[in-house]
Amino acid sequence: MSTNINNLDPVFGLDWTKMNGKIIAIAQDAATRQVLMVGVMTKRAFAKTLATGLVTFWSRSRKCLWTKGETSGNYLKVREIRVDCDCDSLLIMADSVGPTCHTGAESCFEEVDGQPKIYEVEEVR
Repeated sequence: MSTNINNLDPVFGLDWTKMNGKIIAIAQDAATRQVLMVGVMTKRAFAKTLATGLVTFWSRSRKCLWTKGETSGNYLKVREIRVDCDCDSLLIMADSVGPTCHTGAESCFEEVDGQPKIYEVEEVR
């Protein structure tokens, strides 16, 4: 099944203009609510995500579409996609198949040994 890219805007109301044709996409574990990773999507990446049910991003370094897990097998299977109030970012509720981070961690927001990276800010008075 192919998704017509030109039909996405009226259906989802996404604003692709703020970041030159890209939007922020946050992947969150559907069961635990843990943030897994953050990436960017183009219209084509969004269309492929809808068509396949697998989270696909725009790789800023390689300048091409990249389906999470295409080389590792650690896919993110979409359960639900939420659009923020400004229609310029997405929250993708997903089931992860294996670790999400390229380091082997469950999330890109923790160390390989499972310890979170935390920066604490003292309260300003």
